[in-house]
Amino acid sequence: MSQRPPLPPFTRETAVQKIRLAEDAWNSRDPARIVLVYSADTRWRNRVEFPVGRDQAQALLERKWARELDYRLIKELWAFEGDRIAVRFVYEWHDDAGQWFRSHGNENWLFDGDGLMTQRHASINDRPIAEDQRLFRWPLGRRPDDHPGLSELGL
Repeated sequence: MSQRPPLPPFTRETAVQKIRLAEDAWNSRDPARIVLVYSADTRWRNRVEFPVGRDQAQALLERKWARELDYRLIKELWAFEGDRIAVRFVYEWHDDAGQWFRSHGNENWLFDGDGLMTQRHASINDRPIAEDQRLFRWPLGRRPDDHPGLSELGL
């Protein structure tokens, strides 16, 4: 079994590190890479889907990025305690017709002792935006370190 530091119990610093690692992974849009930070029996609630296990989580992510094009994400700490972290996030994407969206959400995460996420509960709302309203314009992939976070952007 491989560990995925930082490990619980989390401090503010290690919770922020864990969140940035998750943001970076999701911005890779690589489902096979992303699911390795989840336990083999991970349980999710993502919109109307309730995948169990890495295979189902990977299939969800593959469907997600087939529909959500040019995806860029920012996550921010909301709260933490022990083996739990709560985050808020915003991401921007467009559909195959070119309509842009800003998706706002919250996630509650639970980790095992090896730092693998065993539960992920996400609530997400999509808001259509015009292309000129986009705020996340960095090249696809990892958000640059000097790019403002959600609070700095007023989101």
